[in-house]
Amino acid sequence: MEVALRANRSFLLMRRTPCLLLGTCLWLVMGILADAAGNSSSNSSSLPSSSRPSAVTIGSLFTRDSVIGRAARPAIKAAIDDVNKDSSILAGTELKLLEYDTNCSGFLGTVEALQLMEHDVVVAIGPQSSGIAHVISHVVNELHVPLLSFGATDPTLSPLQYPYFIRTTQSDSFQMYAIADLVEYYEWREVVAIFVDDDYGRGGVSVLGDALANKRSKISYKAPFTPGASESAIKELLIGVNNLESRVYVVHVNPDTGLQIFSIANSLGMMAGSYVWIATDWLPSALDLSDTVNTERMNLLQGVIALRHYTPDSSTKKSFLSRWKSLKFENTATPNSYALYAYDSVWLAARALDTFLSEGGNISFSDDAKLVGLNRSTLSFSTLRVFDGGTRLLQILLTTNFTGLSGEIQFNPERDLIHPALDVLNIGGTGSRRIGYWSNYSGLSVVPPETLYDKPPNRSASSQTLYSVIWPGEMTSKPRGWVFPNNGKPLQIVVPNRVSYKQFVARDKNPPGVKGFCIDIFEAALNLLPYPVPHVYILLGDGKSNPTYNDLVYAVAEEKFDAAVGDIAIVTNRTKVVDFTQPYMESGLLVVVPVKEEKSSPWAFLKPFSLPMWCVTGAFFLFVGAVVWILEHRLNSEFRGSPRQQIITVFWFSFSTMFFSHRENTVSTLGRLVLIIWLFVVLIINSSYTASLTSILTVQQLTSGIEGIDSLISGSDRIGVQKGSFARNYLIDELNIAESRLVTLENEVDYAVALEKGSKGGGVSAIVDERPYIDLFLSNANCAFRTVGQEFTRSGWGFAFQRDSPLAVELSTAILQLSENGDLQRIHDKWLSASECSAEVNSEEENRLSLSSFWGLFLICGIACFLALACFCCKIFSQYRRFTPETGEPEIEIEPANARRPAHATSFKDLIDFVDKKEEEIKHMLRRKSSEEKRQANQCLDGHPSHSAV
Repeated sequence: MEVALRANRSFLLMRRTPCLLLGTCLWLVMGILADAAGNSSSNSSSLPSSSRPSAVTIGSLFTRDSVIGRAARPAIKAAIDDVNKDSSILAGTELKLLEYDTNCSGFLGTVEALQLMEHDVVVAIGPQSSGIAHVISHVVNELHVPLLSFGATDPTLSPLQYPYFIRTTQSDSFQMYAIADLVEYYEWREVVAIFVDDDYGRGGVSVLGDALANKRSKISYKAPFTPGASESAIKELLIGVNNLESRVYVVHVNPDTGLQIFSIANSLGMMAGSYVWIATDWLPSALDLSDTVNTERMNLLQGVIALRHYTPDSSTKKSFLSRWKSLKFENTATPNSYALYAYDSVWLAARALDTFLSEGGNISFSDDAKLVGLNRSTLSFSTLRVFDGGTRLLQILLTTNFTGLSGEIQFNPERDLIHPALDVLNIGGTGSRRIGYWSNYSGLSVVPPETLYDKPPNRSASSQTLYSVIWPGEMTSKPRGWVFPNNGKPLQIVVPNRVSYKQFVARDKNPPGVKGFCIDIFEAALNLLPYPVPHVYILLGDGKSNPTYNDLVYAVAEEKFDAAVGDIAIVTNRTKVVDFTQPYMESGLLVVVPVKEEKSSPWAFLKPFSLPMWCVTGAFFLFVGAVVWILEHRLNSEFRGSPRQQIITVFWFSFSTMFFSHRENTVSTLGRLVLIIWLFVVLIINSSYTASLTSILTVQQLTSGIEGIDSLISGSDRIGVQKGSFARNYLIDELNIAESRLVTLENEVDYAVALEKGSKGGGVSAIVDERPYIDLFLSNANCAFRTVGQEFTRSGWGFAFQRDSPLAVELSTAILQLSENGDLQRIHDKWLSASECSAEVNSEEENRLSLSSFWGLFLICGIACFLALACFCCKIFSQYRRFTPETGEPEIEIEPANARRPAHATSFKDLIDFVDKKEEEIKHMLRRKSSEEKRQANQCLDGHPSHSAV
């Protein structure tokens, strides 16, 4: 708490500092401008426009004795010399440099900047401090002097607010995007931000929070410290940070004091295994500055991941680095990325000035008319004047495009350098190892960014790759990124104090104080984790009735408890406030109703078939019998006789096939074919009838008309729900069932009593509850109750944790392992007995067979009968035509003499009489007719025609 209070006081102090600094600067500006108004006798002065000026002055602002300043100063001087030696740039005009030291002070830096502006500079290089850049940007905006900053990386330095500010290095926003990608790549959820509490630190951390939020991660704690904080203050800050859950630290500080953090962290044991340290570009900038390896310092940084501005290799860069140590300037050191950006800033100014002068621009200055006449200060400063060509020079600077030491110098519409990219480094041994790259174009990769710009951007998870990392403590496996808070407190787990269904969770006199199916699952999952999880169970409820489960969930969401363990259903409104693990048990809502044994009925034998089925079956029996009689009548003597005997034969044969007991034999081919198909149909019908009748005679029937949730919704019967279950809210909110219809029940006994009474007797007609409870209830109910309908919700039971808790993810993996190795089922069998009764009720209507189940069989049989009849008819008509006499010829005798008719008097009765003849008689008559026809033909040939009658 003391650490947090000190941090808050420091934060408030630093928020006031920029305001005081800005007020001081404005006071100085007013004094300077007042002196200028009293001493200036002319409104403007300019160099001759007919020719280029002999010299142009630019200024530089940075802290000489700093990590960035020691690298930038020789680079700027080298760039000035290189420009003046290059005859193609500023031909005939010398580029002069005015250098001012800001001394790592916001106030002195502002004063130095104002003094620089006295000398009519056309471009200012610097400053390296984001805080000073904020103040100086107001001055250059008024004086129209472009400010090229190679070190001010604060993302809040906006071109909308500061139009004359141009950042010639990469904004810190890109570093923060890269850190967010790293956090996502290594699957961490939370980080702790350690940063210096100034414009530079606050601006970067603000962007980091937004970038992490886009990756569904967050900054769990912000740990700011004041610039120049003492060792004891930093130590106290780190002690507080070490007590937090997150072990991923992002360090965004100044390079001059940042190494002190790792020294203190090492002394506190925070550079060991399980810790993750990510440093922004300040760390490589400090390390690259040293000519020799400082072993003691490198030992402090083992396993740290650091980001460094990426500058592609080129011949000009190699040439510059090779002559770096030979530069004739004091305090030279190994260059870092800021040295390259400072060098390119001078060349950017030179190229823009060359274009400006080539266009005929004049180097002229004039007084600011808005400030003329003000005289509120006696400070003796030289006149500050407006650069007349500043607006045009600014436009040229923003459109200049060339390749420098740091890469391509070109600005996008947001005035950021195009193609921002970073090296991802892993500190180890006596140096650093590059494990990959990050670019705003394609994210993390192991190939240089410039090779990806010609390809389509790819930010998919599979394309994000890095080489292996050696983490703090020389660990090669990825750290988890979090631990339990180091405050001596075990995990506080709330458990429902149930009074019913205690097989799932209940109070226990023995440690750990609770027992049940859910507790065993939770403990088994914890045992699979590679680290101990100290925890304590806290019961919620008075022990007289079940607690409301929403209360458990919201208690966790409000951080009263760390987690909730029990038979907690995963439903939508709960997932909005807490994180659930993988479901360890499937669940869903079911409807339970009472059932009874149906009494035997004298007409039960009619129930297997529906009325249409009975009618069609009977009709087919008669139809098939008639078809077989027609096909067999001419050939089979068993199907002949008097009309009365033949009718009896048709009925007997038809229905005797039901039992396969027909005594008549079939002799015709067509008859046998029809009979085989019909007997197959009868076999199927008999088997189905037997099965359906058996089921109907043994089925239990509902005591009410409820057949599922739809019946409950449309009806008005009372419905029972378990106290504390989400089923009550679901029925009211989702299914619009009136609350007055719901009855809250406590335990299994209440369930049974309420269902036996029924809705009219003061009980309920049905109970709606989750499947695990219903299965347990039915297993102990002696088959007096059954479920009806289908499960109308799909959910599961899980363990609830606070939002973004990493333990929820860890336990989800452990639950999957329990399921795969069979432990989940073994624990289930230990606590929950299987139901002895069928889970579903089969109603009488469900067992009754309808015509829709057999119409295919009847269709096949009908087609076979019609085809057989068609063949039979064709045969009959063919034979009959052979007996029909030709015109004018005597009729063939097919009846006795007293019934003989002439050929033209042939009637339908003759056809029926012909069909009724035996097949043998017909064949005999056909043979006799054939003989007569041959004899008549022979007589006609001999000339002795004769006439004979049959």
